[in-house]
Amino acid sequence: MKKTAAELVRHALEQLGVRHTFGIPGVHNTETYDALAGSATVRPIRVTHEGNAAFMADAVSRTNEHLGTLLIVPAAGTALAMAGIGEAFLDGIPMLVISGGTHGSHGFKYQLHEIDQLAWVKPVTKGAWRITRHRDVVPTLYEAWRTATRGEPGPVFVEIPVDLQMIPGEVDELPAFDPGPQTEAFDDGAIEAAARLLLQARRPGLFVGWGAVDCGASIATIAERLGAPVATTLQGLSAFPGDHPLHAGMGIGPAAVPAAEQAFADCDVLLAVGNRFGEIATGSYGLRGGWRLVHVDINPAVFNANYPAEITIAGDARRVLPALAARLQALGGDAPAARGTEVAQRIAAAKQAYHDEWLRHDSRGRVNPARFFDALRAALPDEAWVVTDDGNHTFLTAELFESRRARHLVSPTDFNCMGYGVPAAVAIQLTHREEPVVAIVGDGAFLMTGIELSTAAEHGLGVVVCVFNDGELAQISQAQQLPYNRKACTVLPEIRIEGIARASGARYLRMESDADIERVLQAARSEAAQGVPVVVDVHVDYTKQTRFTQGIIKTNLARMSVGNKLRLVARAAWRRVVTPA
Repeated sequence: MKKTAAELVRHALEQLGVRHTFGIPGVHNTETYDALAGSATVRPIRVTHEGNAAFMADAVSRTNEHLGTLLIVPAAGTALAMAGIGEAFLDGIPMLVISGGTHGSHGFKYQLHEIDQLAWVKPVTKGAWRITRHRDVVPTLYEAWRTATRGEPGPVFVEIPVDLQMIPGEVDELPAFDPGPQTEAFDDGAIEAAARLLLQARRPGLFVGWGAVDCGASIATIAERLGAPVATTLQGLSAFPGDHPLHAGMGIGPAAVPAAEQAFADCDVLLAVGNRFGEIATGSYGLRGGWRLVHVDINPAVFNANYPAEITIAGDARRVLPALAARLQALGGDAPAARGTEVAQRIAAAKQAYHDEWLRHDSRGRVNPARFFDALRAALPDEAWVVTDDGNHTFLTAELFESRRARHLVSPTDFNCMGYGVPAAVAIQLTHREEPVVAIVGDGAFLMTGIELSTAAEHGLGVVVCVFNDGELAQISQAQQLPYNRKACTVLPEIRIEGIARASGARYLRMESDADIERVLQAARSEAAQGVPVVVDVHVDYTKQTRFTQGIIKTNLARMSVGNKLRLVARAAWRRVVTPA
């Protein structure tokens, strides 16, 4: 039979269960857009910017069973999408990127968009293919899906030349998709050794990341059996319910919230799952690893990279943790009953003290972050989705907002790209129309991608975007203030957020002080329920630093040589004399 590549792409995506593609049509992919316009199950979504399309596809993969998919033009489209592709790559998120390609048959050189895309995307993808025959389209897309989703997930890239999309070519069949067997073994001996070591521990602890996001029940079983605290990475915040009495918070070192720092201060055996011990997770590597480490991860390359492990178990946490929980039970050892109670009491007391500290803080007539997040948590059902961006608001959310459902708190982490929040929230609302979606973004991040709310307005999506407005790039400006005593390029000009909101088709609400919090959040939810995006302009108080910011500043200063410390201190002191605050 003869089919165009555009028709074959449609067949493959329908078979793969893809529900939406994100991108912008251009001369190198209009045939595929036309083919998808006739699909009963795949809906192409036009966006304002291919970078936003990639953030949207990333968010779909994080919060759905189907694969987030891009459909973009080559060269320029791929260049703009690279930020989101890189985010997915470093965060371990599956994504399918389909790009048009230049003509492969007429022989002319210097075509529009002619560039070696496969070489370009190689560092940020798990696999990349350029299709040259019609009969390869469907098998290649199936193989790309397997590559994206098997092992440690990540993005894949498929380039399909425009002439193949337009001109019919020979294909042998239109095969149904068969994912094939997923044979992944793990070391039973290591499971046994890990169980025995954990049962022997005096003060065991669990430190879990995104790789354990679907393992909440097993984590709870293990933690309760051991009487052990559970901390998460930033990306893994939703991997364990925040209202569980053994949930200590984000991080375990000097950049962690007090409950987690105290709960893990005397940890002698640490079980780390789906956690690479990266820079953010460790507070700029401020952890002092005095524990014996049991490390579980789907990617064995992470073992011993930053912290030495006594026992390593390579495998999917969704299979490893139930096996470990069963082995702990079979060995018949339970922690002393008082241990779990004591740990939970210490966590609760430390959480309450930290919360009270925030409530006592004088926010000088602006919105106190703790009061904001208290009200937001009270206003949202547990099944609501919360999305952050990159900035100071990210760590405020991590420290002050309680996530209770797996995957329902989404945050860019290792690529750490500003601008993620709005498009990601729009995509999550698109795929979860009946559940509330709230984005927490900084004013600097909103300036990057806030216009994508026009896509939400076009599709009747009542997403709520809370813009933490302080007039600065706060995470960096706070880090500048101590060593420099001045802020370079981190103070923003006056931005009329209302204008951006209304230009995008969104409603605008203003929250100036604590007295406005509950009323404005209630109004935002009411407006959003009508299928209209809402921007809440939150005049937030950022004068109190998060524990994360305090911790990484101290860690990085401590790492410097005495000479460099003296130089920084002398410069800051001199500037305080010359230009006092």
